[in-house]
Amino acid sequence: MSPKLRAIAVGGSIAGALDILFAISFAAYGGRTPVWLLQTVATGLLGKDAYAGGWAAAALGLAGHFAMSFGWAALFVFAASRMPRLIEKPLMYGFLFGAVVFVTMRLVILPLSAFPYPVSFKSLGAGLDLVSHLFFFGLPIAWAAARHLAPAKQS
Repeated sequence: MSPKLRAIAVGGSIAGALDILFAISFAAYGGRTPVWLLQTVATGLLGKDAYAGGWAAAALGLAGHFAMSFGWAALFVFAASRMPRLIEKPLMYGFLFGAVVFVTMRLVILPLSAFPYPVSFKSLGAGLDLVSHLFFFGLPIAWAAARHLAPAKQS
């Protein structure tokens, strides 16, 4: 597997897993089930009908979540292959990338999808979602890119 594909696979997998586990945990804190959370993710494709879709809709939500994780990881890896400074400072650029993903999801992706709820930046959930995107999404993608794209060090 090429270093770029490895960076995408590792970064997208770790970021996707951490982000969805955070979301499931936050939903559980609010009394919601993992299935409900994954169906909520599927509302981006199915609208409110996702809640009547049972496990199939939940599986679609999970698949969609990871597809987007790999897509975002591919975007970062593509950018890093053209701008090596992105992998020279993965902490800084990982946080920046996580913030860009958070804002883009809330201002572009969700409003253009079938997501049936108003998108806001005001709630505790939005603040925690931002923190999740900084630490659990942007950072793992940047670190994976730095790990797999950095030139081999001479000994």
